[in-house]
Amino acid sequence: MTGVNTAAGTAEPRLGLRANAAQFLLLVVVNALVGGVLGTERTVLPLLGQREFHLTAYTAALTYILAFGATKAVTNFFAGALSDRYGRKPVLLAGWLAAIPVPLLLIWAPSWGWVVAANVLLGVNQGLAWSTTVIMKIDLAGPRRRGLAMGLNEAAGYVAVAATALASGALAARYGLRPAPFLLGAAYVAMGLGLSSLLAQETRAHAHHEAASHQSAEGAHPGDLTTRQVFSLVSWREPALGSASQAGLVNNLNDGLAWGLFPVLFATAGLSLPRIGVLAALYPAFWGLGQIITGPLSDRLGRKPFIVVGMLTQAGALGLTAGAHNFGSWATAAILLGVGTAMVYPTLLATIGDVAHPAWRARAVSVYRLWRDGGFAVGALLAGFLADLVGIRGATWAVAALTAASGLIVAGRMYETHRNSAPHTVDRPAPPR
Repeated sequence: MTGVNTAAGTAEPRLGLRANAAQFLLLVVVNALVGGVLGTERTVLPLLGQREFHLTAYTAALTYILAFGATKAVTNFFAGALSDRYGRKPVLLAGWLAAIPVPLLLIWAPSWGWVVAANVLLGVNQGLAWSTTVIMKIDLAGPRRRGLAMGLNEAAGYVAVAATALASGALAARYGLRPAPFLLGAAYVAMGLGLSSLLAQETRAHAHHEAASHQSAEGAHPGDLTTRQVFSLVSWREPALGSASQAGLVNNLNDGLAWGLFPVLFATAGLSLPRIGVLAALYPAFWGLGQIITGPLSDRLGRKPFIVVGMLTQAGALGLTAGAHNFGSWATAAILLGVGTAMVYPTLLATIGDVAHPAWRARAVSVYRLWRDGGFAVGALLAGFLADLVGIRGATWAVAALTAASGLIVAGRMYETHRNSAPHTVDRPAPPR
């Protein structure tokens, strides 16, 4: 795991996937378990709200996604600062501890308020645990294979979301909406907490080591920024970081729509629970598996093309979903939505890693994830309001247009951030004074 600095006689962290293979693979498994907890809800919870709690207004039905997204977004923001102050592993463990009550609340919920409360805790779990595995993998990978590292991380999480969505749909069809699907989530929590506490190692020293040897390009931002400066850079001030943040927000906005309303659309059209489970799984499956390809390709071809084309592909897939009326067309749309998201998701994270200095990279990742996962909350409000106003199909058309606009913003504002593809990155805007 570490090299030895013979001159100083002290252990020195080594960067790179090969040098840290065992720990990196462990974190891939841990993130798959994080994604699996989320996957238990993708098929079952929208139908639970409709069938057991008799929620008729879409805005009310999506309150659990609003609670999840808002909590996860805020937790993401604090995860980076906490991991810099206390270390990565304690934050990871705190995330798993927050997940323990989630499946129990969902199994025994006598009212929809319990479901909303469970999703507040789920947001804390995902914000702390998923953010920290991202930060830890960036720490270990170093600058050369960051796209591959993020592709593997996000692939593990979203393949697990897909597999669990499929499995929970099958369990619900055979045993009912409760408790069987959520017992699977309880098993994931137990395994994730056990692996993280017993085998995960602290990686903060790797970030310190990279920062000590980091050579910034001329015009790049320095390493001594305040959290307020980092927030302004990532949110809007720095063109690449700001473009990534708005694209991430819109990406998760349309994911919130797909999560909360598509199962209801499919059920209204008469599809069975197993078929709804297949559609709920196809999208994150192609999203997850595709990142194994798109992440490393962005290390060779650059970040910007994948983000622009990915957002436009998502927009087309949403339009197809809105216009379709049968399983085959919806399956095609789900695959396209997954492919488009796979092009965007690891590449946005790699972009943050490209631009951010190692000294404030964890905070930059957290600010980006604040905006990205805030898209769940924005999506729940917007999609619910529009669905109540013009129906699910009308809401989907509106979000498709918004997603296309986001891709065009990236095309116009973002510069290429990967050093092998962007010799002009020395022309980045000057850092704040």
